[in-house]
Amino acid sequence: MLTLAVLLLPGLSLLLVVMSRIEDTLQREPHPARHARPRHLRLLPGGKATGNDATEPEEHSAAA
Repeated sequence: MLTLAVLLLPGLSLLLVVMSRIEDTLQREPHPARHARPRHLRLLPGGKATGNDATEPEEHSAAA
């Protein structure tokens, strides 16, 4: 019985270390994506005139 406990001890300690690292990784705040810079996102109409009239809504073009 003692030999079995001695043989299982390294495996259980390795499992404890691995689970601790996984838990730390899951609890960290995610880093912001490198490609998501605010200057590249133009999600609101009227942000910058690009000359592309196909993206404007119909009532906006008719009112002008």
